[in-house]
Amino acid sequence: MKRALIVRLSALGDVIGGLPAATALARAFPGIEIEWVVDPRFAGVVECCSAVSKVTVWKPSLSPQKWPRYGEGFDAVIDLQGLLKSSLAGLLAKAPQRIGYHRQREGSRFFSRAILPDPSSLHIVDQYLDVVRALGTDDVVDFGLVPNPDDASAVAEMMGEGRPAIAINPNAGRPIKEWPVERWAALIELASKDFRFVLLGTKGEAEKSAAIQAACPDAEFVDLTGKTSVRQLVAVLDRCVAHVAGDTGTSHLAGAMKKPAIALYAVTDPLRFSPYGQAERCFRDPRGVGQIEPEAVYRKLVEVLG
Repeated sequence: MKRALIVRLSALGDVIGGLPAATALARAFPGIEIEWVVDPRFAGVVECCSAVSKVTVWKPSLSPQKWPRYGEGFDAVIDLQGLLKSSLAGLLAKAPQRIGYHRQREGSRFFSRAILPDPSSLHIVDQYLDVVRALGTDDVVDFGLVPNPDDASAVAEMMGEGRPAIAINPNAGRPIKEWPVERWAALIELASKDFRFVLLGTKGEAEKSAAIQAACPDAEFVDLTGKTSVRQLVAVLDRCVAHVAGDTGTSHLAGAMKKPAIALYAVTDPLRFSPYGQAERCFRDPRGVGQIEPEAVYRKLVEVLG
């Protein structure tokens, strides 16, 4: 195989979960050119994957003028999403094989090969690897993430020097999935003697970051809320010793960077959706993450950091 297209448009955690499929293809077929079509919001993380030769951005649209444009000669399309929109992106590549995961979703009817799940593949990363394993790859999990050198320089300037940094993303999109400010403050107070804290999030989430800082006047913060691109987050997490967050994409990115990732879950099953290989570092309470005690999270943090 000389050329393959991977389709996984969104969301951040799912795109990250598909990266080992790309590195597996690169190992199995030395010299292969792998192109990845992705939503522009998440392109930055794919750009940092050493196995991906080209990133094509596409915000799904019904307008043919806005459909992705590819060259010729793909040997296979690997659709890791299985939706109509991802199937459209795959069909436009005109490859002889269109392979995807058999999930009974609307896009699977367009696959030329639908891969049945391996019962032992509980985690989404392993299920994506099931798909490319049908092409003869191994099952080694390697995300292949390398910080962009320019991003690394910019992030080094933003973060400066100091005590070891723990990345914190206090945002998860829904109240049941978000730890209250007072819980974050309690954790930070417990850890502030030994660590500084890098706050992550989008511009629209700056209010919560400000509230956490106000509640912890003696702690040292680097507030990067709304100040980094997705691609720069790879460089940020590369400089951190651990990451604590709820059910959000940066948890998966930290796990992919082989950083200890402590994640707080409510309804999500960590066996399937935890930062890869770190389910034992996750906390879960179906009543909401507000029920999770800061002291328990701190003990886990001390444990993983030795």
